Amino acid sequence: MMNFLKMKNLVFILSGLLLLSQCSPYQKVSPMKSMVNDLEYPFSVKFQALKSGPQIAYMDEGQGKETLILIHGLGSYAPAWKNNIPVLAKEMRVIAIDLPGYGKSSKGPWEGSMEFFAASLIEFADSLGLESFYLGGHSMGGQISLVTALEYPKRVKKLVLAAPAGFEYFHPGQKDWFRSVATPSLTIHAKPRQIRENFAINFYRMPEEAEFMVEDRIAMRSAEDFEGYAYIVSKSIKAMVDRPVLDYLDQIKQPCLILFGTHDQLIPNRFLTGGKTETIAQAGHERLPNSELRMLDKAGHFVQFEASESFNDEVLKFLR
Repeated sequence: MMNFLKMKNLVFILSGLLLLSQCSPYQKVSPMKSMVNDLEYPFSVKFQALKSGPQIAYMDEGQGKETLILIHGLGSYAPAWKNNIPVLAKEMRVIAIDLPGYGKSSKGPWEGSMEFFAASLIEFADSLGLESFYLGGHSMGGQISLVTALEYPKRVKKLVLAAPAGFEYFHPGQKDWFRSVATPSLTIHAKPRQIRENFAINFYRMPEEAEFMVEDRIAMRSAEDFEGYAYIVSKSIKAMVDRPVLDYLDQIKQPCLILFGTHDQLIPNRFLTGGKTETIAQAGHERLPNSELRMLDKAGHFVQFEASESFNDEVLKFLR
């Protein structure tokens, strides 16, 4: 009798789980055949082939004497700036790019180091005839921006750093852990629920208008170029660990605007280091000789999206 009851309960539980999976709000997400062709962007997309190999996808809005290039974060893409481009483009030219291997940009066996991304950015700027420009980056894009300013100081006029990676110190053992878990399979085998949770943790309170990121990430799992994306995400994680910038921030002389959300759950890393976001933000601010720090209330790691109105105001004041 006991075995029968246990079996009956197990069947009931499994049936309930199956029903929940069928009721998932992402069941109706249409699979993608190609990230390059099927991803939908909020503005028209252009493509620029680089002599080094990658083809860069980018959105190019606004006009003006000054140009601001925006770089997305790890696992992200150019539409992450959709709440910022329309406002910023009223006063300057704004270009949001997909890094090589990400979004609509071409996939390939790219090196994926911070120096590689910085060099690709400069090559891209050269192809558009941009001798110097403002540079903005979110999270990993912030670390790439810092590396670009270090490697090509004459090209970058000002830096806008949105919850930038690179301000946090990791000891050798922690770096080894990052390298060990940074495999393409980590991205390839992520399930919808896990994907949703991974995005939600980027926000103080994830807005409904950010759901497109989750749906795109779920849909792209079937794309023919998805493995190339998983490959570059893996390379990017290792690259961030292998190219620390904290000890070199004092060499960056350009004016820098640092913006963090007060409820950032990703910086500092809550599993490895813990602590307060403002402490990490202040540490980077103190090392950058010409920087301003803004902590934006009720915003998480995706500060430029969640607190876009305050973010845009601060950026325009800084760049004027």
